[in-house]
Amino acid sequence: MHFKDKVVWITGASSGIGAELAKQLAKLGAKLVLTARSADKLAEVKKSCHTDCSVLPADLYQSNSIKALTKQAVSIYGQVDVVIHSAGISQRSLATETDMKVYRELMEINFFTAVAITRYLLPHFEERNTGHIVALSSMAGLMGFPMRTGYAAAKHAVKGYFETLQTELLNTNIHTTIVSPGRINTPISMSALTKDGTPHSQMDDGQLNGIPVDTCAKKILDGVTKNKKHIVIATGERLLWWFWWFIPNLYYRIAHKKGMQ
Repeated sequence: MHFKDKVVWITGASSGIGAELAKQLAKLGAKLVLTARSADKLAEVKKSCHTDCSVLPADLYQSNSIKALTKQAVSIYGQVDVVIHSAGISQRSLATETDMKVYRELMEINFFTAVAITRYLLPHFEERNTGHIVALSSMAGLMGFPMRTGYAAAKHAVKGYFETLQTELLNTNIHTTIVSPGRINTPISMSALTKDGTPHSQMDDGQLNGIPVDTCAKKILDGVTKNKKHIVIATGERLLWWFWWFIPNLYYRIAHKKGMQ
């Protein structure tokens, strides 16, 4: 199996896509390092992972501690073979009302954390001449959508950074996969930041009726196994993206109507 005995470090592993990836990777025989802010939630995920699994709680907003965190992650099993940047937070607020601190928080957790971990992990991959980086972007990283200005900006940045990294690492054994999910049935909207930084605290219909999280995780792992450079996991958003490419005026009308409801 592709993941058997591989060490996989997952950020944002306490819920949503990250937690589901941990559960599926455990069944595939991977050794796991799970990172998120809540040690209690990580412990719950660990209980469902019947494999070598270590929890490494961390506040990923503290970018000055990322270098030490990466070193600690490598030291647990002596190596990291795959890193999955699943940590992220969404947004539910209009551009005209959003505090600048909210934009900084969105960029820090969605973009700078993934970049910092990658930066400090790359020498380890280069030394071993192997490694796989999986960066979770979003369909909002491919096109804009109302109430997501900061989130979309951060996810566009994720795609830009990791796509460029793919060009730099093209002729190496270090692979990078960018994942662009649409609406997935996870609680991401609950913790989404509103205009003043407080949680949205609502389960949006889009998330509630989204693609099942286990289906999403399986598609990610299948794509990583095949060394795919970009994985799009979406239904309605995929059609909207098609409009963005070929009928932009229609894209703007639909995005405005759907997003401003």
